[in-house]
Amino acid sequence: MVSHVRIATLVEGHGEVEALPVLLRRLALEIAPELWVDVPEPRRVGRDSLLTARGIESAVDQVVSNIEGVTGVLVLLDADDDCPANLGPALQARTRAARPDVPSAVVLANREFEAWFLAAASSLGGRRGLARDLQVPPDPERPRGCKEWLTKRRVDGRPYDPTKHQAGLAAVFDLGLARANSPSFDKFWREVEYLITGNR
Repeated sequence: MVSHVRIATLVEGHGEVEALPVLLRRLALEIAPELWVDVPEPRRVGRDSLLTARGIESAVDQVVSNIEGVTGVLVLLDADDDCPANLGPALQARTRAARPDVPSAVVLANREFEAWFLAAASSLGGRRGLARDLQVPPDPERPRGCKEWLTKRRVDGRPYDPTKHQAGLAAVFDLGLARANSPSFDKFWREVEYLITGNR
């Protein structure tokens, strides 16, 4: 029986380099607390580079080759204005074709990573510099500008900065609430579960 897994990750933003491992470890405790889930530091690659011909293939191959004992690969991107239901499967197919020997998953946060914080906004009230009276927006994945939404609700007058604040929020937002309000976070959860347990 597998006692530990090692998930290599690719991200596009500086904030995700710190935030994604925090989030993955939290999910691992929910999904399989008996397993040791190792998350090496994510490799940051620009979105445009990943989308070019052979871009994501090369990045996935390099991260698998450079990290010993990888049992799975996770690619996390912001959907921005692209449709996750179209771009996600296309990138997933390319990833699997590049390294069919290693389980992989591609997830597009709709529209951006911070939308997952909006989906659980009420759990962040009064925490990490945010106002106490936060409520989940009607459709947290629809608006562009989640970072601006968070900036307007900070109480210290300082703008939201992914490199300073993203990991801290990733450590405390309500995972179940985010899953209930964000289809892309629900997909993220299911793909992480697949990489950890092998089950879909």
